[in-house]
Amino acid sequence: MASGVQVPEDLVQVGFVFGAYGLAGGIRVRPFSDDADALLHAKTWWLDKPGLHDVDVRRAKLHGGDVVTQLVGLADRDVAEALKGAGVYVRRSHFPELETDEFYWSDLIGLAVENLQGEHLGVVGDMMSNGPQSILRVAPVADAEGVAQAERLIPFVDRFIIKVDKEAKKITVDWGLDY
Repeated sequence: MASGVQVPEDLVQVGFVFGAYGLAGGIRVRPFSDDADALLHAKTWWLDKPGLHDVDVRRAKLHGGDVVTQLVGLADRDVAEALKGAGVYVRRSHFPELETDEFYWSDLIGLAVENLQGEHLGVVGDMMSNGPQSILRVAPVADAEGVAQAERLIPFVDRFIIKVDKEAKKITVDWGLDY
């Protein structure tokens, strides 16, 4: 329990508090996503500072790549500044719906990665962006001799991503073992 409310099981960290914004207790949040849709659409966020608790969002907008917001009950710049570094979480069920063949990074992390030859390349351990595209960070797997291979960085683009099957928890890629 946090602030008298049960903590949802589907919380996903979508950013962190970068600092205060303005004089009336606003905060600036650095989102993990370029479009910050989850932050802009959710009416309740969860912050992990000082402990995990829910906060109601009065208003939120994009401002220079960050999201600036006014939270209900927060009207003091010093209190807002004290939240710097706090993780910002949103319920996965509150994320905006995506088009077919679009995915949130959080939905890809943990999926097995297999190439067209049926060879297991590893598991998506994380995602990153190089600007123009997202990149799968595939955690290394051990080879036949038990030696762990290097992490694979696979661009998340149509040329290499053949199929994402969330139900089977697998991504099929056009990527060789020797890449």
